[in-house]
Amino acid sequence: MQTIALQKETTTPQAHSLAGTSISGSEAVLDALVQEGVTTIFGYPGGAIMPIYDALFDYNDKLQHILVRHEQGATHAAQGFARASGKTGVVFATSGPGATNLVTGLADAMIDSTPLVCITGQVFAHLLGTDAFQETDVINITTPVTKWNYQVTDATEIPAVLAKAFYIAGSGRPGPVLIDITKNAQLQKFDYEGYKKCDHIRSYRPKPIIRKEYVAQAAELINTAERPFVIFGQGVILGKAEKEFKAFIEKAGIPSAWTIMGMSAIPTDHPLAVGMLGMHGNYGPNLLTNECDVLIAVGMRFDDRVTGRLDKYAKQAKVVHLDIDPAEIDKNVKTTVPVWGDCKETLPLLTALVEQKKHTAWLQRFQDCMAKEKATCIEPEMKPDTEVMTMGEVLKTLNDLTGGDAIIVTDVGQHQMVACRYAKMNKSKSNITSGGLGTMGFALPAAIGAAYGDSSRHTVAIIGDGGFQMTIQELGTIMQYKPSVKIIILNNNFLGMVRQWQQLFHEKRYSFVDIQSPDFVQVAKGYSIPGRSISRREDLQAALKEMLDTDGSYLLEVMVGKENNVFPMVPQGRGVSEIVLCKEEV
Repeated sequence: MQTIALQKETTTPQAHSLAGTSISGSEAVLDALVQEGVTTIFGYPGGAIMPIYDALFDYNDKLQHILVRHEQGATHAAQGFARASGKTGVVFATSGPGATNLVTGLADAMIDSTPLVCITGQVFAHLLGTDAFQETDVINITTPVTKWNYQVTDATEIPAVLAKAFYIAGSGRPGPVLIDITKNAQLQKFDYEGYKKCDHIRSYRPKPIIRKEYVAQAAELINTAERPFVIFGQGVILGKAEKEFKAFIEKAGIPSAWTIMGMSAIPTDHPLAVGMLGMHGNYGPNLLTNECDVLIAVGMRFDDRVTGRLDKYAKQAKVVHLDIDPAEIDKNVKTTVPVWGDCKETLPLLTALVEQKKHTAWLQRFQDCMAKEKATCIEPEMKPDTEVMTMGEVLKTLNDLTGGDAIIVTDVGQHQMVACRYAKMNKSKSNITSGGLGTMGFALPAAIGAAYGDSSRHTVAIIGDGGFQMTIQELGTIMQYKPSVKIIILNNNFLGMVRQWQQLFHEKRYSFVDIQSPDFVQVAKGYSIPGRSISRREDLQAALKEMLDTDGSYLLEVMVGKENNVFPMVPQGRGVSEIVLCKEEV
């Protein structure tokens, strides 16, 4: 994303009872949140943000504050909330270590295009630059990992700055924004003229101008293609373009594969859905990327985990790239026809021009690849001939019980790849994971946020034994506020993904991946969360059903094979067509 320089903006007045009164900067912050429709804040108080928390005491009827156990947990919870609800997540933190603890979550939100507004307290303005207690230069620290940030030293700036913050975070390609407010600005009284939402900034264009001639060129390529292939990412979900995307692929009859972030934009069992791309994606989408004649990328950024070696990636294909961020066009893969714009607007234009077709023989190639993958990888994972359970069979049983209607939140590692390979999803916004940054510790707090973002469905957090211990303290947040989060720990007593690489590429030199864990069920019990641990296959279905049927949160530990690997796999340094189905092929 490009750095945003702000100039004059257009605003829309919002009537409110505080207008025309003298209020503090802290009250202005909270009124801005109310006017933006914010309902839930994730945060942790401290000295430099205490005036805002003092004002928040009087807003209990309008704003729900969730006290996390670590500021990183606040950002991940806000991410989960944003991804499940489609709204902007909001975070409060204090200065110094409170602000620096946000950095991992900001970086995660930045690369995964998640809209957040983070408000941090700062020392008094006259102390800036003096190394005052709990002072850090949060603006320069967070500049690389935010879409925009700004430091407020005068209360009169707060309404306009927060209006810009919400507009920038949620418009165009979404992302995190951080507003740092000095303590004097929080305390300062000023004559409040009311909150005005921002809907335009002169120097900021969230949506590029659509070039209809490029849409026509793209349609011509698609109409003449014999082996077209669609790859789609989270841009479809962020653009709320699921219906438009579905209409496009169904009219053009094109096999379509998702990135890890694009998963759930269409149902995973859609007839044209051919699976997941990437290092541990499905066999057909990876292999046949290098056989298609026209590659249509929608709302995705050609990440290295999708492309493998760029010099071996789709060299035979003409590439059509639909994206709202012009910086993504030609960044990694050379585009034949760029289609700039919001895909909710560009897809209908393209659909109107493409011909109704069925690429039956081409689609059969994907189905043949899937048959080979099932025989080699999927059946042994789903129906193992060992006494020890596999992660895949846990996912299969979960699918049977939820029917594909749950929100699945995953951490990072083998369990993440297995969940994204095998989870069934019927609805959009069902897959919440750390895609670009790969943040261990993401899932537990993100699941808490997701449970607040959409309480109409089960929220199931699937976590490894390593990642769970990185943010295990957020069990305290669950204990206090009682969101319904179903936690499944797939425990292989290893840092599994690192171990897999050490086995395959480092001669089984297992260097510091054998991790010891506490009794997770007893830990959960200490936080008043019921739980159970199982190691026998015959207990799996009943245990999962008990977890789903229990009111509130529940922790289920499932002991799985220590040295099970995730296949297929595109080994690092190879092209996507060099995907392997088993360790003997590595």
